[in-house]
Amino acid sequence: MIEHKTISLADQVFDHLETDILSGKYQRGEILTEAKLCQELGVSRTPIREALRRLSQEHIIEESTKGSIVIGISERDLEDIFMIRECVEGLAAQVAAKSRTAEQLNELRNALELQEFYLTKMDSEQIKVMDNRFHELIYKACGGFTFYDTLEPLHKKIQKYRRAAVNNKSRATASVEEHKKIFEAIADQNGDEARKYAIEHIRNAHSHIVRKD
Repeated sequence: MIEHKTISLADQVFDHLETDILSGKYQRGEILTEAKLCQELGVSRTPIREALRRLSQEHIIEESTKGSIVIGISERDLEDIFMIRECVEGLAAQVAAKSRTAEQLNELRNALELQEFYLTKMDSEQIKVMDNRFHELIYKACGGFTFYDTLEPLHKKIQKYRRAAVNNKSRATASVEEHKKIFEAIADQNGDEARKYAIEHIRNAHSHIVRKD
């Protein structure tokens, strides 16, 4: 059920449906109709229609005579996302190492320490939250909006696979260790090392997904 907040109802519906599709609640090939979604979310057809239009533009659903067909993230999409992340996120870590402020470094340290704490509790939901924050802080530490605007949507699109990774203790532990290396390089303002470790981290994450699939 959608809660009425200060952001527009259409935005809330879009965010809700996008999360449900990308998290795997709605499976590939499933048909979503306006009537079904109106009943499920407790809203009128207008915000549903607007949200479905935007989801179609994002290429995670496609329209048919029967309704909106869930596409989600295909294997090819997944390969492309990791290819792009490897190139751009490695560069982002390199830039962040040179441009980060002392305050941003402290925020990055806090996110890493919290991720490590939640790992000891094996709290997968909070591990994922802190993992998100760690990456977002690196994007923001680049000094502008371009890296964040490019990488954050890609990071979000693979949330179903990332959820599986944080539920796997060995992968979650390895991910924290990889984050530590990235953090230390950024703390030392060593751009080359930050880039190298960021690329290794993304490759390892991709390899884990491929093995699990």
